[in-house]
Amino acid sequence: MGGSRSLYKGPYVNESLIKKVKKAKDAGDRKVIKTWARDCTIIPDFVGLNLAVYNGQKFIPLHVTEDMIGHKLGEFSITRTYRGHGNDKKGRK
Repeated sequence: MGGSRSLYKGPYVNESLIKKVKKAKDAGDRKVIKTWARDCTIIPDFVGLNLAVYNGQKFIPLHVTEDMIGHKLGEFSITRTYRGHGNDKKGRK
């Protein structure tokens, strides 16, 4: 990803995700909200909600806490699977 976003622009938050969050908060709905917006910044309105962030293969469940404010949704939905370096059998017999 590129550098940081200009301060005068403010954090990037997906408009459709904000609408879904406000609708869920008004209704008191505890359902999981699915999103593909990994580049969206977590704002205080998201705290306490359950989101499912897509990692390119499946949706990763995420319960938003206060510590997550200011981070991006993609930081909590890992896209790469590390399986070790090759098939190293030096140490085994």
